[in-house]
Amino acid sequence: MVVTPQSHLSSHHQPLPAEYQTTAEGRASAEAYYKDDNSNNTTSSTANMSPKLSLSSTIPLTNSKYTMPRLGFGIYQSPTDVCVNSCLTALRAGYRHIDSAQFYRNESEMGEAVRQSGIPRSEVFLTTKILSAGGSPEKTYQKCLDSVKAIDPNEGGYVDLFLIHSPSPGSAKRKEMWQALEKLVEEKKARSIGVSNFGIGHINEMKEYAKIWPPQVNQIELHPWNQQREIVDYCRANNIVIQAYCPLVRNNKAYEENLVAIAKKYDKTTGQVLMRYCLQKDWVPLPKSDTPSRIVANADLYGFELDGEDMEILDSLDQGPRGAIVQAVKND
Repeated sequence: MVVTPQSHLSSHHQPLPAEYQTTAEGRASAEAYYKDDNSNNTTSSTANMSPKLSLSSTIPLTNSKYTMPRLGFGIYQSPTDVCVNSCLTALRAGYRHIDSAQFYRNESEMGEAVRQSGIPRSEVFLTTKILSAGGSPEKTYQKCLDSVKAIDPNEGGYVDLFLIHSPSPGSAKRKEMWQALEKLVEEKKARSIGVSNFGIGHINEMKEYAKIWPPQVNQIELHPWNQQREIVDYCRANNIVIQAYCPLVRNNKAYEENLVAIAKKYDKTTGQVLMRYCLQKDWVPLPKSDTPSRIVANADLYGFELDGEDMEILDSLDQGPRGAIVQAVKND
């Protein structure tokens, strides 16, 4: 028999909430399970857990009164015809942080999902990114403003976080984009700004022209096989929040023996172990899926905690830049 990464889950593993069940029997079973779980929390899986992290946990942003939810939902390559439903599923599951980009071409769908959800705009943290400059400071600013309007077209609309997607356009274009983001902050169209895929040299260079420094966030690829310790240490030393994209390694490592063994130990999926690892590393993970059950499962991270030995095992899997599936930053 072929053993899949999820086949170890026991019959007592908590079911999906009733609203995600597809049969009457499944809905009744889920309702009974969660009713019993809530009425007798001494036997729940979280009974002996410290209240350090929960789905509502946030992390402060430097030089800001705002905070960011510690768990995000990524929508890279989420097609426009399914993106709204995926975002709605995530919001119903408790996510309050969604990550888009101009390059993803689904900014408006992200905003539409928030409006359809009925959740107040102020309670959802929305991110987007600019990949290329517009050709002049004003054109670049307008390009960013168009994104804000696509996401939150209401009067006074804003995004919670706007990032420069990549350092690849070059020094002059990076400066042009950063100054456009700073203007968004001045005009209250963006609450926080940051970068993505930036190395140490890129961030240090910003000191020459930035009014806002350090960037409040650096979003980079992070998982056990690509831990990018040099830039992570630098960001921590400078109070830059670290977001982790590709935390699930696009399922490429789902059968890795160490990961499967740890998942079996905690009666969790391999994806949940990878996500929990990110949280315990103080990274903000951005899992991506358009499958409703996986969206829900990727948020079920708070009834267990990886012990020190298992964190060390996962730490030992680091392969440096060759472990990246998208890219490792360049720090020189």
